[in-house]
Amino acid sequence: VHEWSRFPDLPSGFTLGIKRDDLTHSTLTGNKIRKLEFILAAALDAGCDAVITAGSLQTNHGRATAVAARELGLEPYLVLRSRPSDVEDKDSLADRGGNLLVDMMIGAGIVLAPYGSQKDFLMPRMEKLARDLAASGKKAHIIPVGGSDSLGLWGYMCAFHELVTQGVREDYDDIVHACGSGGTASGLAIANYLSGSPLKIHSICVSDDAEYFYSHVDEALETLHLRDKVCARDILDVVEGYKHQGYGVANEDVDHLLLSISRQTGVILDSVYTGKAVYGLVDLMKKQPGRFKGRRVLYIHTGGMFSMYGQGMEKRIKAASTGQTVAWDDHSSESWTETPVIP
Repeated sequence: VHEWSRFPDLPSGFTLGIKRDDLTHSTLTGNKIRKLEFILAAALDAGCDAVITAGSLQTNHGRATAVAARELGLEPYLVLRSRPSDVEDKDSLADRGGNLLVDMMIGAGIVLAPYGSQKDFLMPRMEKLARDLAASGKKAHIIPVGGSDSLGLWGYMCAFHELVTQGVREDYDDIVHACGSGGTASGLAIANYLSGSPLKIHSICVSDDAEYFYSHVDEALETLHLRDKVCARDILDVVEGYKHQGYGVANEDVDHLLLSISRQTGVILDSVYTGKAVYGLVDLMKKQPGRFKGRRVLYIHTGGMFSMYGQGMEKRIKAASTGQTVAWDDHSSESWTETPVIP
């Protein structure tokens, strides 16, 4: 945890810190490793040979699960939402780069499934795959989208304890993070509540909507037998309005901000999760400052680096980097003709 120095155009009156959960591991990078610590321990305890999970084609969670599974000697299988064009191009998925490239390098078994909800489309396919593996003598552990279940919940409950040991209760008033499946939101909100609610937790939606995430947190509270004492809306502020054109769809304003942040602070954000969340954070500071408990805000960087490489970011960076690269044609110093333009 440290001050997010040189953050561009931070609204007056606010201070901003950052928790670098994007630095948790090179290929497991991001918030998923905290959840997988508990989920994969359960899989090993149950004597499983394989794990099955699901997500989008460029799922960060799927990539992290596949890497962690291989490190532990488990076979990884990924059920990925896809379009007909993806199915036609299924033998060239590695060419998409990003998380898919890592998935293919790791040797994950990939099942391309139609777009649809976890309940109606993804879970039935994961369950069928588990039955097929069982028929061949392999026991599989099914992990929901994002690792957001009663086991994964403990990842960010423990992360909150870590934040407490780092002085966050004394140094900050609010915590903000990107919310994609609800597991991080549940862990932070419930741990904060059990600690006496010293902070206010804000979860900025990059998929689904507030009602979905409040329902998810209420289910977690029910699992922990806390639902009769508190509800999700009492302990969590779910923020809508920053998915923009939709989950996984790039936005020009977000891209402009994340490029500015990377060039002024050295912190890399992606256009699917963290970029949209930080855009929302800044917008809230400007337009709804009363939504915050105080003015000392901590942003939790939950990772997503690999997804950046599979979302067309290369083209958008190229458009914003004219003159940044020049050629020095020979070894003679006299051949120097122009200086690179630093944005």
